[in-house]
Amino acid sequence: NMDSTLHYIHNDSDLSTNSSFSPEEERKSKVQDVVPQALLDQYLSMTDPSRAQTVDTEIAKHCAYSLPGVALTLGRQNWHCLKDTYETLASDMQWKVRRTLAFSIHELAVILGDQLTAGDLVPVFNGFLKDLDEVRIGVLKHLHDFLKLLHLDKRREYLYQLQEFLVTDNSRNWRFRAELAEQLILLLDLYSARDIYDYLRPIAFSLCADKVSSVRWISYKLVSEMVKKLYMASTSTFVVDLMNELVEKFCRCRKWSGRQTFVFICQVKCLFVQLFG
Repeated sequence: NMDSTLHYIHNDSDLSTNSSFSPEEERKSKVQDVVPQALLDQYLSMTDPSRAQTVDTEIAKHCAYSLPGVALTLGRQNWHCLKDTYETLASDMQWKVRRTLAFSIHELAVILGDQLTAGDLVPVFNGFLKDLDEVRIGVLKHLHDFLKLLHLDKRREYLYQLQEFLVTDNSRNWRFRAELAEQLILLLDLYSARDIYDYLRPIAFSLCADKVSSVRWISYKLVSEMVKKLYMASTSTFVVDLMNELVEKFCRCRKWSGRQTFVFICQVKCLFVQLFG
């Protein structure tokens, strides 16, 4: 049965795709010697819209789910076989397909390495950042895992976009902001003291004043880790400025909730005891 199926796949005229290359050039661009070529052709054909109508309406989602495993099997030297399929899936009209790719883009980056990631995955990653919340949450949950694989200059470009994660399609989606706070804690290790103070500090203060207590509690930990990180940096002026801002914004706040926030931040890791004895 397998032999007959592969024979059918290999001779299926639906496998041809529209491109600027001739059919022969298109076929050669997807040739490899790791797995049977007919098997790879069958996998690549899963993005064909006619397959969704005749085989399975969610076949593109299955294709997206399996793509990191296929990429790992073929190796980065054969990424050219999957690149077009990946880009097709990344622009699929179904958000579930794009969401699946968003949740696994960091795994694919590890497989491909920094050069292929910068050239082929970063543009897709940037598109996911502007997508629906259902897709954005995929890149947000693994934001640190992806950014740590980029070179420092490219990584710093995303500092300007972190603020956009505070805005969601549904303001009641507090788990989105909670995940942002969790990721910012991890991102502290990837950026300099100045970057933390200039870009991450405003976001952290905004999250500390969130309406949902679960978000605030994670944000208290974020601020405490931020103070610790700045204190250990060679430039001590940032931590002094941050502590002064904490006192002015929360400790001397007219509202009891603000003063309570200051106490909670100090309580998380006993900052004042650690830093000032």
